[in-house]
Amino acid sequence: MEKSKKRVVIIGAGPAGLTAAWELCRRSDTEVIVIEQDNTVGGISRTVRYKGNCMDLGGHRYFSKSDTVTKWWQELMPMADEAAQNAVDNNDVMLLRNRLSRIYFLRRFFDYPISLSWQTMRNLGLRRLVRIGLSYVRIRLFPIREERSLEDFYINRFGRELYETFFRDYTQKLWGVECSAISPEWGNQRVKGLSIGAALAHMARRIVRHTDPKKVQTSLIDRFLYPKFGSGHIWEVAAKRISKAGGKILLDSRVTTIHVEQNRVLDITIIDKQGCERQIKCDWLISSMPVRELIAAIDGLVPSEVQKVADGLIYRDFMTVGLLLERMKITGQNGKSYPPDTWIYIQERDVKAGRIQVFNNWSPYMIQDRSKVWIGVEYFVNENDECWMMSDKNFIAMAVSEMEHIGMIDRADLLDAVVIRVPKAYPAYFGTYNRIEEIRKWTDSIENIFLVGRNGMHRYNNIDHSMLTAMAAVDNILTGCTSKSNIWQVNVEQEYHESK
Repeated sequence: MEKSKKRVVIIGAGPAGLTAAWELCRRSDTEVIVIEQDNTVGGISRTVRYKGNCMDLGGHRYFSKSDTVTKWWQELMPMADEAAQNAVDNNDVMLLRNRLSRIYFLRRFFDYPISLSWQTMRNLGLRRLVRIGLSYVRIRLFPIREERSLEDFYINRFGRELYETFFRDYTQKLWGVECSAISPEWGNQRVKGLSIGAALAHMARRIVRHTDPKKVQTSLIDRFLYPKFGSGHIWEVAAKRISKAGGKILLDSRVTTIHVEQNRVLDITIIDKQGCERQIKCDWLISSMPVRELIAAIDGLVPSEVQKVADGLIYRDFMTVGLLLERMKITGQNGKSYPPDTWIYIQERDVKAGRIQVFNNWSPYMIQDRSKVWIGVEYFVNENDECWMMSDKNFIAMAVSEMEHIGMIDRADLLDAVVIRVPKAYPAYFGTYNRIEEIRKWTDSIENIFLVGRNGMHRYNNIDHSMLTAMAAVDNILTGCTSKSNIWQVNVEQEYHESK
């Protein structure tokens, strides 16, 4: 009698969940079942299609210092050569794209990261430059010895004046709270390698044309890989591979209960869009669902303090308005009717918009009619707040008005628009985040559950970090290791820091 296969259930079909599923399919004979509450794969890295146009939910560059991750991407979607880029029958490919991201402030463009170029100096003006310089010298001489907040983190690296000019307002747009209320850990994970010194060094390397991409900050990379039809394209390819290999992906299915006994997950209960419940037994559970929802779903004795920490975790939600335009008022070189940026940070204090994606520059294949301009205007919101509850019509009107107000577009050039809402896009580093270790310790005690990914670990991971956590979880399952320490070390060890 043939021994039954071991079953791994994976919650979430984003980058972490699909990475885990494909690794299990290609490296083992385990039964793999992926549960996804949305009607498509990719999570917050998915691509939305609207009338023939592709729209990403935020910007997702495919660059990693991990050779393992880069190889993984290119095995699924090889790099396109010049001929392949123009071939209609060769779609599952990566394009090599130029990166340009800038800050829009005072109705002018500034380099991102901030550089001390002549243009920057001219835009800022002599008086503000002097204040920035003196402030930076002061903080180098007298640094904040104990960084208690993200505000302290920024001031130590840029000085108070530059922090208040460029970082404070945008960060508060992103999180909806003062920088002084946010843990400095967010800075350690996202912008650790950025500083005035790092930006100057990068400028020098560019001048001499000698830059090894793996030796510069991730935020400074000039070129990156990108799927032909948007970020979600690669995850759609991964899902096809998983299904072809025998893995199951259950869409429109929500986890309602996780049954835990004696420090082991026995099974989960899901409900589909028709309202039908189903129980699924599992030998291992890999979870990328938001930690708060995971703890709420566990049917077992959850310690009261762990429950309290989970209930206090906060997420920042996201809305984007896709605008199809004849042209933008801010144009690019060579007669292009849009600027050369992949995304633009909106630092202006008189609008709510936080960022603009120019999808034409991510990939020309993301827009059906290449004579038009396709942008995404992004807003950081809280689920069920005024913006979230606004009708699509009114929200589009607000976005168009704001873009016109800051000189980006003329409403007469608007052809079409759509609104996309994304809940729990960003795990917040405030609320009860300072007690997240209590959740980790308790979930680590459940032998056969592994938390992975951005929301699964309540950690602001990049795509490659999320993938590495999933790979580590699979390694543990295949070797019978119940420790989770290697998973939690991703994006913590020096090896993963952007300052490498």
